[in-house]
Amino acid sequence: MLTSTALGARTGGALHLKAEHLQRVGAFKFRGAYNAIAAVDATTRQRGIVAFSSGNHAQAVALACRLQGVRATIVMPDDAPPVKLAATEGYGAEIVGYDRYTEDRAAIGAAIADERGATVIPPFDHPDIVAGQGTAALELIDDVPDLDLVIAPIGGGGLLSGSVVAVRGRSRDVEVIGVEPADRRAARDALAAGEVVEVDVPRTLLDGQQTTTIGALPLALLRANDVEVVGVSDASALTAVAWLATRAKQVVEPSGAAALAAVLDGTIDVRGRNVGIILSGGNVSPEVLTVALRTPPA
Repeated sequence: MLTSTALGARTGGALHLKAEHLQRVGAFKFRGAYNAIAAVDATTRQRGIVAFSSGNHAQAVALACRLQGVRATIVMPDDAPPVKLAATEGYGAEIVGYDRYTEDRAAIGAAIADERGATVIPPFDHPDIVAGQGTAALELIDDVPDLDLVIAPIGGGGLLSGSVVAVRGRSRDVEVIGVEPADRRAARDALAAGEVVEVDVPRTLLDGQQTTTIGALPLALLRANDVEVVGVSDASALTAVAWLATRAKQVVEPSGAAALAAVLDGTIDVRGRNVGIILSGGNVSPEVLTVALRTPPA
């Protein structure tokens, strides 16, 4: 857990940063992946695991499989950040590439699983994934039991929905807010419509949140718990990345800094509040980090 007097002075709130960028594989995704794979019975597990991801879930599944002695095949977009591709390969997974703008990663993963008799572990729409991801917020609220507000990024919704389940298990009074890229309204539109809504693949530096939908299970949990979602721009995310690198000496990727970005740019008002913020990942490419560090301070 990280705190900063400078953040408090700037925002008017007491901010507690959950450092999931320091988690194994550099992201919260390891929690859900390990939990979901461990829940598969041993005989089935030995036929292999298939996953699809732009990076952090890919790495998480690859490492979780290596630790459990299981073959991992990961469907990854051809334009995934090189640092994430290299790490996934480094954990011993087989990578199958695809074009995220023209091909369906879920269909590719399902075809591979059918051919091999393997099990698909999706990145967010799975109860064991949601449960595993929620342990990040469980630790957060156990460490800071008097929180007023928890903020987390949302891509497919596993982290945010798991977080609200964990938070509500401790207190009904804690507000939970999600943050997605401004140009990707998959979460906001789904909450408004009451059903999963598919959007075009957003072109954003928040690559960990480029999914075209949120999951049906996460959506149901978010709606049942009245979770609000807001949007944050690439520029705001880069400002947050730069702030974390220069002031807190922490390397966080744009998606990982999305929740903090929404506070720094004023989208979420935290004045007078005790706030938990999940920094969800730190797998940023040198090129994007360089762009962030060249961003004028806000």
